[in-house]
Amino acid sequence: MSVELVKEKSNAALPIYLVAKNGLGTLGLPAAALAWAGANGFSGETGRTLIIPAESGGLGGALFGVGDREDEEALAIGTLAKSLPEGEWFFASAPDEPELAAIALGLGGYVFSRYGKKPGKALRFELPSGVDAKRVGRIIEGVCLTRDLVNTPTNDMGPDDLEQAVWRLAGPHRAEISVITGDELLTQNFPMIHAVGRASAQAPRLIDMSWGQEGAPKVTLVGKGVCFDTGGLDIKPSSGMLLMKKDMGGAANVLGLASIIMASGLNVRLRVLIPAVENSIAGNAFRPGDVLTSRKGITVEIGNTDAEGRLVLADALALADAEEPQLLVDMATLTGAARVALGPDLPPFYTGDDGLASDLAAASLAVGDPLWRMPLWRPYDAKLSSRIADINNVTTDGFAGSITAALFLKRFVERTVSWAHFDIFAWNPLDRPHAPAGGEAQGIRALERIISTRFG
Repeated sequence: MSVELVKEKSNAALPIYLVAKNGLGTLGLPAAALAWAGANGFSGETGRTLIIPAESGGLGGALFGVGDREDEEALAIGTLAKSLPEGEWFFASAPDEPELAAIALGLGGYVFSRYGKKPGKALRFELPSGVDAKRVGRIIEGVCLTRDLVNTPTNDMGPDDLEQAVWRLAGPHRAEISVITGDELLTQNFPMIHAVGRASAQAPRLIDMSWGQEGAPKVTLVGKGVCFDTGGLDIKPSSGMLLMKKDMGGAANVLGLASIIMASGLNVRLRVLIPAVENSIAGNAFRPGDVLTSRKGITVEIGNTDAEGRLVLADALALADAEEPQLLVDMATLTGAARVALGPDLPPFYTGDDGLASDLAAASLAVGDPLWRMPLWRPYDAKLSSRIADINNVTTDGFAGSITAALFLKRFVERTVSWAHFDIFAWNPLDRPHAPAGGEAQGIRALERIISTRFG
């Protein structure tokens, strides 16, 4: 990351003036700066940056448009991480939401440079007054971890590599890890994880990480770790595979959230479960029409091998549910239907816990992390019926795909009262003020707010 957030500015730091739409006259700017803004047609449009020259000819500061404020996203301030010249800067007046502004600056400077892309500009910003630097740093680090994992292509992020990423995260926090790999999944009764991943050159596995004091409230995170999804024998078209390196985005997101939780030292017993597989094609690939027996004993007819994420999640959720954690969250890049309904930037979540749903909605707004509740509409449950098994993994009519996927998963969560499923995209199709196009964390900042409030 090229942006550094510091507690105190140096004498060389330059001011950033936040300008509401048509609000230039309220800032007490010198006449020369006002004239310069007028000459450049600057009137506080959201996201626009205008550099102010000093009388000496150098840099004198910058104007940044925040629009109408009340209806503009606070994370738009992340644009400054790309639009300002290198150097040290500070806000001449405090942003309306100081913590979000600081997070936006840190996230806006993100660059995925593993494969040679040059790092971004070297920028230093003084943190707005009252902002907790350590908290902001933890959140930025967790989001950037998620982005890095999603952006890494499968040749460097297969099941083996994803497991190693968990070990690297666990080490500094002294978290415990156990891994069930290959045919041992059958011995330990995780048959659907095994079936989905057995055709890959890298063995399927269930990664199980635990952290925190025994006896503390249990928080369990389950992340879909499909490191690449060909669609299996119901093979995807080539265009559908172009972004399938991101099909482990659920795993990446729960690891980013786990990073924040552990770095915060929250009073929880954290468990992270990641079924890590590659849905490949080989002679031993599972087939359309097969019937799999899940860990829970529910038999599942395979209507489509491209609906594999819910299968691996089901076995992991059955394990998690047996402990009856106080909070159980699963995250997955599960359905295209969610994108059709809400687009790439607004992930749906599903829960039967109205209190949790209310808290998620409030946290989403508070931290600028968009989420939208969708219904676990029971009448659609019948769409998953099978003539020969307890359930099919897909519907026959194609309607309500995200809802029926959530209903499928709900069958494997019976004991845990507070459970939520997030159907995320984990990707920015276009550059955004606080993020470049590419892998993205979705929902984890809102979840961090809830977990730290409930269990902090």
